[in-house]
Amino acid sequence: MYKRMSAVLFPIVALILIATAYWGYQQYKQKNAVILKAESQYQRAFHDLSYHVEKLHSELGNALAVNSASQGMHRKSLANVWRITSEAQSEINQLPLTLLPFSKTEDFLSHISNFSYKASMRDMTKEPLTQDEMKMLKTLYSNSEQISNDLQKVQATALKNNLRWLDVEEVMASKTQKLDNSIIDGFKTVDKKVGNYPEINWGPAVASVYSKRSVKMLSGQNATTEEIKKKASTFLGDHKITDVKVVENGAKTEYASYTVTGKRKDTQTVVHLDYTKRGGHLISYMDTRDIGAKKISKDQAMEAAQKFLDQHNYPEMVPVSYDEYDNIGSTIFAHKQQGIIFYPERITVRIALDNGEVTGIQASDYEYKKHVFDKKNTKPKLSVEQARKYLNPDLKERFNRLVMIENELGKPTLCYEFVGDINSATYRIYLNANTGMEENIEELKGMKQKNPA
Repeated sequence: MYKRMSAVLFPIVALILIATAYWGYQQYKQKNAVILKAESQYQRAFHDLSYHVEKLHSELGNALAVNSASQGMHRKSLANVWRITSEAQSEINQLPLTLLPFSKTEDFLSHISNFSYKASMRDMTKEPLTQDEMKMLKTLYSNSEQISNDLQKVQATALKNNLRWLDVEEVMASKTQKLDNSIIDGFKTVDKKVGNYPEINWGPAVASVYSKRSVKMLSGQNATTEEIKKKASTFLGDHKITDVKVVENGAKTEYASYTVTGKRKDTQTVVHLDYTKRGGHLISYMDTRDIGAKKISKDQAMEAAQKFLDQHNYPEMVPVSYDEYDNIGSTIFAHKQQGIIFYPERITVRIALDNGEVTGIQASDYEYKKHVFDKKNTKPKLSVEQARKYLNPDLKERFNRLVMIENELGKPTLCYEFVGDINSATYRIYLNANTGMEENIEELKGMKQKNPA
C-alpha cells in the first residue's frame, strides 16, 4: 500500500517542485530584467547629462567667439543653449536625486534656460546683446566648464569602480545608512560649488520669471485685525454672518496677510476670506456650501457676477472668458480703461449655477497689478486697419479689441487682440500695436460664441 502511494505521490511532488523551481527562476529573471532596465536608464540619463553640460559649455563659447554685432549667430547659439539646458534639466529629473541636494545646480540651469530663450526670441537688430549680457555669458562659460569637469570626474569614478545608480537610490532611501556613495559625494560637491558662485545679474526679463509679488505693489497702510474684521463683515453683510474670526499669517514678514473665517446664518457653512496686511485688500473669498443642480444659464451667471463686482466697487470690469465645472460658472473679468482691456488686472468670479449666488472670487492679480501699468501712454502707433495687414489673409476675423498684456519678457505691451477662424479652428492673436509683431497666439478650443465672453 505504501509503495503504491509513493509511486503515485512521488511524481506529483517532483512535478510540483520542478514547477516551483521554474516559477522561481522566471521571477528571478524578470526581477533581474527590471533591475537591468532601470540601471540602464539611469546610466543613460547620467551620461547624457554629462554630455549635454559639456555641449552647453561649447555652445556658450560659440556665442562668445563671434563678433558682438553678429545678431544671427547669437540668436542661433542662444537657441541651442536653451535646447541643451532643457535636455539637461530633463535628464536630471530622470535620475534618483529627489533626496539629494542638487537644487542649486537645477536652479542655475533653469536661469540659463530662461535667459537664452528670452534673448533668442527678441529682435536682435533692435535689441542686440548688451555689454552686461556679454559679460554674463563669459561667466556662464567659465562656470559651465567647471560643472562639466566635475561631472566627468564623477562619471570616470563610476565607470572605474563599476558603481550602480540603484545603489545610490538605495543609500538615499535608507534612513540609517550614511550617504557615503562616490556618486552622491560627487553630486554634492558639484551643487556646493554652484552655490558658491558669485551672484549673477540675469537682467529684468529673467528676474521677472522668478520674482515674487512684493507689498510695494500694494497701496495703503498696514491694516489691523479690527479693521479687517470690519471689512469682512461689510463685504459679507453683518446680518448674514456670525462667529467672525481673524488670524494673521506671516507676522513681521514682508508677506504678512490675514485670513478671516465666519459662518453663514442661513446655511451654517463656513466662508473664508484672505486680505493683504498692507492696505487691507481682499485677495480671495470662498463659500464652502454645497452646490445644487444647475438651474441658471451662462448669461444669467455672468450677469450675476457683473452685478456682484459693481456692488463691491470694482470699477470698469468686463468679462473676457467663461467656463463651467461641477455646476459652478467661472468668469474672468479684466479692468477696462480708456477703451483698453488690461488683461493682467483680472478677477475670477465663481457663480453657483443652482441660484446665481457668487461663491468665490480670486482678486490677487487685480490688487497686485492695478498700479503697475502706465494708463497715460497708451496710444497705439498703428491703426487697427494697419495692424490687420500683419494677419494671415486666410483668417476669418470675428472681432478685435485693444488690450494690454505682459509679453514673454514680462514687459507691459499694448496689443490688438484679433479672434478669428482658420484651418477649422478659432485663434486669439495678439499683435503689437506699435510694431505689428506677433506677441502671442493661442487656440480657443470649443469656442462657439460669436462675440467675446
